Amino acid sequence: MSILQAVTLGIVQGLTEFLPVSSSGHLVLFQNIMGINMETNIFFDVMVHIGTLISVLVVFYNDIALMVREFFLLAGDFVRGRKITREGNPHRNMLIMIIIATIPTAVIGIALNGVFEMLFSSVRVVSVTLIITGILLFVADRLEGTYKGARDIKTIDAVVVGLFQGIAITPGISRSGSTIFAGLLRGFNRELATKFSFILSIPAISGAALLEGKDFLLMPSSGYGFGITLIGLAAAAVSGTFAIKFLVKLLMRGKLHYFSYYCWAVGTTAFVYSFIML
Repeated sequence: MSILQAVTLGIVQGLTEFLPVSSSGHLVLFQNIMGINMETNIFFDVMVHIGTLISVLVVFYNDIALMVREFFLLAGDFVRGRKITREGNPHRNMLIMIIIATIPTAVIGIALNGVFEMLFSSVRVVSVTLIITGILLFVADRLEGTYKGARDIKTIDAVVVGLFQGIAITPGISRSGSTIFAGLLRGFNRELATKFSFILSIPAISGAALLEGKDFLLMPSSGYGFGITLIGLAAAAVSGTFAIKFLVKLLMRGKLHYFSYYCWAVGTTAFVYSFIML
């Protein structure tokens, strides 16, 4: 992989991870166009996802810091045998709900890991799932989830969002788009739906990195150097930060459906391309 390819894939990852157009789907398409070997690219894919993780930490630093604080306070209450409460504490409730939402995602990811990796080689599958993503976004923009704030999230809400995130491991299904859709479906206000979606990506991305950590051993034979990998990671971090801030503004203005048209156009084009390149 060249430096230009690493930068391009990093930028694509950063933008598409948070813009609801499916980062994995676009990586499959760009890798196919660039002629990059899919089988040796899983580790690089995970590393650029870590770049987007840095973006979340930067943009939502204050919320994450308060949630970390609540984690240690919660642990202290548990050790001291105190009653665990979360009512009236939005950041503690957010923390607990993020943990709950991560469980169905982890179960789906581990159980179907081999299937998801196999789908990364199929442009045709990605084209269809991008069209599905477009439908989700179109519907999401018409959902008026306006009454639930962080303190109002219930266990069932977290489970539903977590299930959608698990399904979004499928390349072509946008993680941010599907989880924002699920949040709005459960009555989250737009700000909460966005924030919950992005912060929920932290354990998901971290888990994927740990799962694929064994690929460090394959680095010498795969042709990827640490320098190239770090360049891709940095490009993803910078573009991801921009994408988060841009999407938040767009979502608050009710313009999410604009991405539907993009997903439908790319999905249709990719579907035709998959037949031409047979």
